[in-house]
Amino acid sequence: MEPKLGKQKKHRQSVSSIADTIDKHRLYEESVQNAEFETEFVADIYKKTRHREARSLREDFCGTANAACEWVKRDSANTAIGVDLDADVLAWGRRNHVERLQARQAARVSLLNQNVLHADTEPVDIVLAMNFSYWCFRTRQSLGEYFRKVHASLNDRGIFFLDAYGGYEAYEEMEEETEYDDFTYVWDQAQYDPVTGHMKAHIHFRFPDGSELSPAFTYDWRLWSLPELRELLEEAGFKKITVYDQVWDYELEEAVDEFVPVQKMDADPAWVVYIAAEK
Repeated sequence: MEPKLGKQKKHRQSVSSIADTIDKHRLYEESVQNAEFETEFVADIYKKTRHREARSLREDFCGTANAACEWVKRDSANTAIGVDLDADVLAWGRRNHVERLQARQAARVSLLNQNVLHADTEPVDIVLAMNFSYWCFRTRQSLGEYFRKVHASLNDRGIFFLDAYGGYEAYEEMEEETEYDDFTYVWDQAQYDPVTGHMKAHIHFRFPDGSELSPAFTYDWRLWSLPELRELLEEAGFKKITVYDQVWDYELEEAVDEFVPVQKMDADPAWVVYIAAEK
């Protein structure tokens, strides 16, 4: 029997790129955050400063609440509050972090979909504002208001921890790539205005198949200097502000995960610091 002649329909199978299927929040946590180190760092500084253990922590601009969940995993007495405006990213954090905790740990985490300026929480030992997220406040008035709100949200022995970066490369419009096992992280300083200090920056992720998430995240913020931040913290009522600079290993020729208190710093092209502001 001869086959029937005729056109055969070919079913084209769509092929998804890595960028189409990847989870950008997972990539962000892998390339930007180190929640385990940061919670250990602030717990250690708090204990050395206050001579007791910190138990309550509020993570402002918490995003996926990675640090808040890491905090409750540290000790069965620890409690954490996460505050963020983005309901979608908070939902991601609930699914991927809170729900993966043990039941007793998850019960000690509260996530609030609120503006940090309006969040009304019980006084805590520690407030965190990491990954330069507070730079969304682009005037002295608005940032000063936020710092005053943080001061009021801390208990009498509370400490506010935040980070900052700078150096003369921070003012350049440039891209910097960092290679990871299965992706490339790109920090893109797209625009900077010297008159206002306003900066627009992006995070891109590029993949071995040539696809990319571009941009995965965008930031409109002000590039704040350390003197400005210290002055605003003092004006908000904080009694002592300490800057912790990252240690450089001269044998390895690279920075290591260790930060020490400093009174002055070298004019390096790029630096990242932590700031502890004591109530």
